Amino acid sequence: MDDKHQINFEAPGTLLKWPSIKNERAKNGPYTILDGTLDDCIQKVIAKPSSTHHLYEIHTAPQGGLIGAVLSETSFREIARLREFHQLLRNRRKSKPALMAA
Repeated sequence: MDDKHQINFEAPGTLLKWPSIKNERAKNGPYTILDGTLDDCIQKVIAKPSSTHHLYEIHTAPQGGLIGAVLSETSFREIARLREFHQLLRNRRKSKPALMAA
């Protein structure tokens, strides 16, 4: 994959949550839950019950055509899947030299 299609999970990210009434977004705006990396934000929101994911947004710098400035429920679920795939590939690459040496 070339650099323009890679996701920088270490990019700064802010996780925001909308106040809710009966699990629906309230009219007053969201508040900050976490300032960290994109990876930190994804992990934090994915750990929440899926029935509340629509109340969260992740704000980060846009990255090519894959990552917009604001990630909503559908976006961060897809990015979380890509993150898992990326980690799997990274782990496989790290273990290959050890296997070849054996």
